[in-house]
Amino acid sequence: MVMRQKLTEAVVREAAVTEGRDYQIFDSEVRGFAVCIYRSGSRAFTLDYRHAGRQRRMTFGRWPEWSVAAARTRAKELRREIDAGDDPLANRTAMREAPRVTDLIDRYVEVHLPHLAQLNAADQASMMKTFIAPAWGKMLVTEVSTYDVELLLTKVAEGRARPAKAKPRNRARKLKGARPTPVRANRVGEVVRKMFAYAVKWGWRDDNPAMGFRHRMETPRERFLTQAEITRLAAALDASEDLRAANIIRLCMLTGARVGEVRQARFEDFNLEHLTWTKPATTTKQRRVHRVPISDEAAAIVRQQKQAVFSGCAWLFPGDTPGQPVQEVRRFWRRIQKEAGIEDVRIHDLRHTFASLLVSGGASLEMIGKLLGHSQMQTTQRYAHLMDSPLRAGVDAVASVFQPKPRLVHNAEPRSVVPAPRRGAKSVKTSSP
Repeated sequence: MVMRQKLTEAVVREAAVTEGRDYQIFDSEVRGFAVCIYRSGSRAFTLDYRHAGRQRRMTFGRWPEWSVAAARTRAKELRREIDAGDDPLANRTAMREAPRVTDLIDRYVEVHLPHLAQLNAADQASMMKTFIAPAWGKMLVTEVSTYDVELLLTKVAEGRARPAKAKPRNRARKLKGARPTPVRANRVGEVVRKMFAYAVKWGWRDDNPAMGFRHRMETPRERFLTQAEITRLAAALDASEDLRAANIIRLCMLTGARVGEVRQARFEDFNLEHLTWTKPATTTKQRRVHRVPISDEAAAIVRQQKQAVFSGCAWLFPGDTPGQPVQEVRRFWRRIQKEAGIEDVRIHDLRHTFASLLVSGGASLEMIGKLLGHSQMQTTQRYAHLMDSPLRAGVDAVASVFQPKPRLVHNAEPRSVVPAPRRGAKSVKTSSP
């Protein structure tokens, strides 16, 4: 038989514990509202109701943390939701089982990253581990708002101290403060937008909070080696004892290829008879096969490497690990930078220098884009300003036609010039004849 009475603090406190079973005392004022007396002696408030023909019981508060008055108020709120057609127990279960940002990251890594280039996939994984997971990892996917996205990207754009270690050993690095990183913020924004696009596709939320995020101003790095710097670089490479690393740098300069493409090059990719290099899609940033012509000097490096490596080696530049290409040339490059006096030059700047030399030779932007493997013409447009020299020469040629010619002007009656009297000298009057 159902026990009904008005629940009070005294009723809940004095309710006896029945050994071997739990029981409920229902409130006489709010339908379905009750206190459950457990066999362990603890007490909790419950609400019994029916939804879609099913009997449901929801536990929403323990006594004495919840007073009877507070529990009755909450029971009335839940009853209003039930009368409106909602199922509060199902809503709470769905909330507990709702995917969180960590779940979104895990599925994004599983579904999307395998289709990207290795370096791109590693970079995106680093962004999620360094920025996204610490900020939103425990939040529900539906809780992330546009404002949260803006806060995260603002923090990324402000930068962080280098290195990331709390106590770096190098004193110079220890004194190095944070520097703004707007480009990194834009890249993180692109990853966040793609992640939530998948969330919308999977039905985890209805909108994308990162759609239309504010892009930070990017200033493209434009560093081109001068002829004197190229000469010093060539001399430093010639003097180096590390022939393998020196040839990697030379091939970057001679072909304009990315250092990753050069490191992972195979002998089978080169046709020395027709002087071509066919880069497989697995090594290119655009994830497409890229076939480019090479010079005789680049072909000579390939022949030299074929004689230097052991027989049967597939890699143009084999690494120290058997069966793997060379993994890292940064230490070698830092040494070459000092020897050549080009400390501010990155290896990637050799690619820009290659493009600038093509422009100087009269190559079109379309040709440069094909040689560098650009998938978008917008990327190649960064070299358009280098074509100002021939344009300026043409403008000067037109200006020379319209340049006014100097004319010699003759006076009709030359005037006699009378020297001015010196200061303090007396003027002399002359009489007319």
